[in-house]
Amino acid sequence: MKIIVDGMGGDNAPIEIVKGCINAIKRFDIDIIIVGHEEIIKKELESYTYDKSKIEILHAGEIITNFDDPALAIRRKKDSSMVVGLKALKEGLGDGFLSAGNTGALLAGGLFIIKRINGIERAALTSVYPTSKGISLIVDAGANVDSKPEYLEQFGIMGSVYMEHILDRKNPKVGLVSIGDEKGKGNQLVKESYLLLENAPINFIGNIEARDLPLGEIDVIVADGFVGNVILKLTEGVASFLLAELKTIFTTNIFSKISALLITEGLGNLKKKTDYRQYGGAPLLGTQKPIVKAHGSSDALAIENGIRQLINFIEKDVIKIIENKIQIKD
Repeated sequence: MKIIVDGMGGDNAPIEIVKGCINAIKRFDIDIIIVGHEEIIKKELESYTYDKSKIEILHAGEIITNFDDPALAIRRKKDSSMVVGLKALKEGLGDGFLSAGNTGALLAGGLFIIKRINGIERAALTSVYPTSKGISLIVDAGANVDSKPEYLEQFGIMGSVYMEHILDRKNPKVGLVSIGDEKGKGNQLVKESYLLLENAPINFIGNIEARDLPLGEIDVIVADGFVGNVILKLTEGVASFLLAELKTIFTTNIFSKISALLITEGLGNLKKKTDYRQYGGAPLLGTQKPIVKAHGSSDALAIENGIRQLINFIEKDVIKIIENKIQIKD
């Protein structure tokens, strides 16, 4: 298996990207193509001892930044690490693509270069959402801020496939985010999406309110990209706030410090559970080849886990399963 990695995308590129790739080839039986400026990538690789047959460099002289217009960047920056990497994926030089770069550009590149699965109207970002019972998935986490009911129906189908085959949750429960759990609650998009989802080939359990998401009662959280991204960012903010408050509380005096020592393991597990680096990234579901979007501030651990996630995506042949599900639905 060969993984293509955008070596210049993300806040910590190329240092952390290269380090994550080195860790990945030592952990997994894979080869990696790092796409980026050849001399810069070579210089970073010189810092490590590794099997040089496992990593190759594909030169790309440009970088798509977070300040670039996504669609224009894909069209105009033909020699960027992201575009070169996606074209290499399309041409079959690798089995999957990982990037921590500009999210909008990756979405545009996935659609323009890799193309959508036949029958899929919109690709969706799928993000892990930590809950009291483990994890759920949010689909869509930000790819489509304006959606149609048909999109949300397909988000539910794709999320269900990913949860079952990648995260081993049999017959996963799918819920639609709304302002009330009764059928008929919500805006027009939610009401129409509900009717489609209840007849889709999934285990749809109805509407769910945002306050119930952290309880882990459902496996796949369906929302349009605007709502899904707001939920995700708000949850990240609340988690950071609570962890900071706990740190303040447990360092107030000698007694609180002693208390903190007694629950150190539990606090560590909580921090790990809310750490995005443990999950790797967000798969872009609906494209014809596997693509994973890593967090923009990914370090080596996040990149390594993003590669692990991409390996599972490829090995479980998720794209083929989605194709079959969509054909059944149609």
